[in-house]
Amino acid sequence: MLKDLLETKNCFKLICGSGNEDSQAVEKLVAVYAKAGCRFFDLSASEKIVDAAFRGLEFAQVRDAYLCVSIGVKSDIHANKAVVDYEKCISCYSCDNVCPQGAIKYAKVKKYKCIGCGKCAKICPKGAISFVSEEKDLRKILPSIITKGVHCIELHAMGLNDDETEDKWNYINEIFNGILGLCISRGNLSDEMLVEKAKKLTAIRKPYTTIIQADGVSMSGGEDDYKTTLQTVATAEMLQNINLPVYILLSGGTNSKTAKLAKMCGINANGVAVGSYARKIVRKYIEHEDFLKNKFLFEAATKIAKGLVNSCNMNV
Repeated sequence: MLKDLLETKNCFKLICGSGNEDSQAVEKLVAVYAKAGCRFFDLSASEKIVDAAFRGLEFAQVRDAYLCVSIGVKSDIHANKAVVDYEKCISCYSCDNVCPQGAIKYAKVKKYKCIGCGKCAKICPKGAISFVSEEKDLRKILPSIITKGVHCIELHAMGLNDDETEDKWNYINEIFNGILGLCISRGNLSDEMLVEKAKKLTAIRKPYTTIIQADGVSMSGGEDDYKTTLQTVATAEMLQNINLPVYILLSGGTNSKTAKLAKMCGINANGVAVGSYARKIVRKYIEHEDFLKNKFLFEAATKIAKGLVNSCNMNV
């Protein structure tokens, strides 16, 4: 059971990207990280992406893994998709080079690959890139996804719009009796607001049926250093100090240094969720069309992925 994995305090969760609807990339990511020892996968709330994840598990011959689908609210950056204003665009293609998902080519956005990280907008010299929210209607998509056999549903409770957050949280509680996740970031919230939100949303849950993903800075984990993961550990400390009957996963700026820093700071988390950095270190391999057929490429990527998975063991 997923609870058993969490209670080992050695739970590595691969975040494929809640906005990532590239089914081929997700199948490859799940296959290589499952082979490397990962047993928990975070996915876009899409039937085709859940199917792709199951194909990846089948390829890796892994049957004891767990799938989580993530959903957001209007202010959640994970639901954002980049849009280019071609009247401002000067075709410098800086956005092409900085996109970690390969979602932009010649300043044209492939929305199904875009995860809303914002790196393209930050580098654009003309301010030609903005974002639109592609929030999903939970009542239309979740029932069919649940029937596919997912093990967890995670709500990104990032913004200040408490009414929408509570409405979605209550709906998920009504239709799903498995473990639920809350991804909470300091972002727009004060420390006091973050703690209050965690207390309020978990109050209706039975003990240890909720995962709180302590998100430092969302989608900031491209580098592998202590500074990048510092806010993750600080957020986890706040949540640990209020002693809620929940499981805590470290996320948002996570990398191979996260578990070590967390242990140095006395954080007793149940595991580490890694997205940007985990995808980055295997990207050059999985971009090959024949990745799943090329034994050399697959084994090389698996070796790299295994090193990251092992580095996130909170028990070592």
